[in-house]
Amino acid sequence: MSHYTIIGGHGKIALRAARLLTDHGDSVTSLIRNPDHADDVKEVGADPTVLDIESADVAALTKAFTGTDAVIFSAGAGGGNPDRTYAVDRDAAIRSMDAAQAAGVERYIIVSYDGAGPNHGVDPTDSFYPYAQAKAAADEHLRGTELKWTILGPGKLTLDEPTDSIGIGEDKREDRKTSRGNVAAVIAACLHRPDTENRTIEFSDGPTPIGEALTRE
Repeated sequence: MSHYTIIGGHGKIALRAARLLTDHGDSVTSLIRNPDHADDVKEVGADPTVLDIESADVAALTKAFTGTDAVIFSAGAGGGNPDRTYAVDRDAAIRSMDAAQAAGVERYIIVSYDGAGPNHGVDPTDSFYPYAQAKAAADEHLRGTELKWTILGPGKLTLDEPTDSIGIGEDKREDRKTSRGNVAAVIAACLHRPDTENRTIEFSDGPTPIGEALTRE
């Protein structure tokens, strides 16, 4: 049995991932900001821990990560406030990576988005720009760590039912729609797949079973 820590534990992807992992027999600690969300986390079999990553320093995060086998960053400021977007999606993410290394964690998975990177092409006047900038910085920092990392780049997130099949490369949907349930399934799969380490995986819903799709570059 492995133990995993999910940052942003009350998010729609995080709750689905926690359920998949606990059903598999693993244990999950889900970090949440709002204690009112604890019952929702417990319902999916995870253990809630109240920790505001926006204000938590590296020492606090290191303590939270001690003893875990992998950290999954699935948090997000939710847009609308550029300062908070940078604080959560960039600064807190980077602190969590540094803390994971300090805690001796080897594996780290972050949920980014399809097209993230320094050449994202988002106009500075676009409301999405702070998020694009924050993700580019966080992803780049992760690539420079000693962690066994995976950067997941799903397309436009939906609440469609998961299909356990995705598209990578030419198999991606033209509209890039991606079920949050499929993202959760990819997270769970990657944790048990050494061949996904040190890879950026951009995907959408698609025709190929996840296990097979992850073998493709």
